[in-house]
Amino acid sequence: MYAAIKHLHLICVTLSFALFNLRLAWMFSGSPLLRRRWVRVLPHVIDSLLLVAGVALAVQLGQYPLADAWLTAKMLGLLAYIVLGSLALKRAPSRRARLLAAVAAWLAFAYMVAVALTRSPLPWA
Repeated sequence: MYAAIKHLHLICVTLSFALFNLRLAWMFSGSPLLRRRWVRVLPHVIDSLLLVAGVALAVQLGQYPLADAWLTAKMLGLLAYIVLGSLALKRAPSRRARLLAAVAAWLAFAYMVAVALTRSPLPWA
């Protein structure tokens, strides 16, 4: 069961990041595809599955945020990624600010992946 949940989590990570980048490209190009219903709904479905799978993995591993430093770091990276992604896609006041937020979101994503792979809050140290 652990392997299936881990694979679901990894698939959702990949889909979430790919969809973020697709939406970002559409936003910068002014594509009308960004207004399609599935584009507004699917990211929430994927991210909800991602979160549920992540919680299930934490429970199965017996590791929890605030108790395990690496998982706390990953959760803080996730919060940063969500805020920065929201700025990049909708809330930043200018194209330049959206681009900077997108780059920062990519860095937050890279940090989360590195933390997950190393199980260390300082994965590059």
